[in-house]
This record gives sequence, structure tokens and C-alpha cells, in this order.
Amino acid sequence: MAKKPLDRPLRTERDYENALAEIEGYFDREPRRPSAAADRFDLLALLIGDYENRIWPVDAPDAVDAIRFAMEIGGHSRADLGRLLGSRQRASDILSGKRRISLAMAWRLHREWGVPAEALIRPVDAPASRHAAE
Repeated sequence: MAKKPLDRPLRTERDYENALAEIEGYFDREPRRPSAAADRFDLLALLIGDYENRIWPVDAPDAVDAIRFAMEIGGHSRADLGRLLGSRQRASDILSGKRRISLAMAWRLHREWGVPAEALIRPVDAPASRHAAE
């Protein structure tokens, strides 16, 4: 008898499909907490998420895209970015790609607006993903 996906990490596409089929039953009726069913749902979600992150990793965006996204979701203007980075011209140069982001700017963007540090500090010529060179 095969082990249930909960008994070990998901290693194959079949394990993944079985876990998806099992968790699907919880979508219409989410289990009450605390309960064994709620624990099983949480563990299945973790196993599925781990498998998906390993098999289909999502690359961090480039720095300018990450900044633009933070501006959009945070309702920030170019003027706000200029105040954060020290000047409107500096902000404009960053957004146009004319200027690189300093470590101090990256820190402020990460700390104040939640821009992913990985996107801000990745060298321009570095692959976006650890799998890009494979």
C-alpha cells in the first residue's frame, strides 16, 4: 500500500496529483479549527506549496519592475519615490534605468515599501533564477 502524501514530502508528479485531489475536498468545506482535519489540510497545503516552489520556482522581478509594483500597490507616486530616495531626479533615473540602486536605497525600499531585497540587490547581469543556467 502506498504512503499518503502527508507521510513524506511530495517527490513525484503522482504524489502531487494525489495531494491536490485530497486537498480539493477541503475547499468546499474548510475544516473547523482545531481539529485533525484542519491539521491535515494545513500540512497538505505546505507539502503542495513546497513541491510547487521546487518544481516551478517563481523568479524575483527585476528591480525597476519590483519598485513599480510597490508604487502601484502602495499608492505611491514618483514624488513619493523621490522623497524616499533623496530626489525626484534620482527616482526618475532609477525608473528609467539610467542609474543603479545603491545599497542604502535598496535598504530603504525594502524596509519602507516592502520591495523584495533579492530583486533590489541582484546584479544586472546575474540570472534571475538559480535554474536559469541549468
